[in-house]
Amino acid sequence: MTLGKSSLDSITPQDHRAGFVAIIGAPNCGKSSLLNRLLGHKLAIVTSKPQTTRNRILGVVTEKTGQIIFYDTPGIHQSQKLLNRSMVAQAKSALADSDVCLWLVDGLKRGLDHQSALESVLSRGQKPLIVAINKSDLMESADIEAILEEVCEQIKPDGAAVISAKTGEGLSQLKKLLIDKLPVSPALYDEDELTDQSYRAISAEYIREAVFSLTRQEVPYSTAVTIDSFKEPTDEDRRPLYRIEATIHVERESQKKLIIGQGGRMVKSIGTKARQGLEEFLETKVFLTIFVRITHDWSEKEKLLEEFGYLDPDIK
Repeated sequence: MTLGKSSLDSITPQDHRAGFVAIIGAPNCGKSSLLNRLLGHKLAIVTSKPQTTRNRILGVVTEKTGQIIFYDTPGIHQSQKLLNRSMVAQAKSALADSDVCLWLVDGLKRGLDHQSALESVLSRGQKPLIVAINKSDLMESADIEAILEEVCEQIKPDGAAVISAKTGEGLSQLKKLLIDKLPVSPALYDEDELTDQSYRAISAEYIREAVFSLTRQEVPYSTAVTIDSFKEPTDEDRRPLYRIEATIHVERESQKKLIIGQGGRMVKSIGTKARQGLEEFLETKVFLTIFVRITHDWSEKEKLLEEFGYLDPDIK
């Protein structure tokens, strides 16, 4: 998918670097917010709830001196559930496929909050490691120094930056640190490419984001979204219009009732929020229809997880 073409000065091949960077971290440390800020577009969905991201998401940042291909990954955490184990497996697979590991640390948390992610970082092999301390806009200088010291005592990174994914503070330094560690290479993607995600896949994520934002307790974690029909604007349209039909899958009747809401108010709110987000992203009108279906125990069935796009059979 392409978005917003920019012009680059000519760069000799020996000066240019390109490669893959896996963003690794605990749930809710700001990985998706960081990717969106780096891209300058909202690609990855973001909510206040942990474990919102379920797949690795590729985002391309092209600079004059190099091209960074980021993998936004699910938060690394401990769980016995098949869906959660699949999410962690995707994060570890992204790390294995990357050239550089970017360990994103929530600057407001300490100790065990980082432990599971730290274990994965330590198993990265010989890959260069850059540490980014996030949420500097909410931290005092003394706290920043303390957590930098704590992290550097646990592991010796190849570079460190203090950043805010919310404000953009420190991101220029971070990009420079990452590019310097990438292999010498021409660009791997065209300069106007943003991601390999399809509009269809992005649409499902925007609907899931609305579910996470508007529902509580176990309901968002028990929902999956599939796109049944995706029709792009045609020349016959009086004005450009995307027509999308989607299904929200839940595991139990009680969850279906909560998603639909009294008089259908909740599913209407979900549809409105998702449509508004998609119209801003697609920069045109969207006609969105949502159905709700009970798909019993989908989060514990390999076949359904694979069908819904949450399980890669090649990732164990």
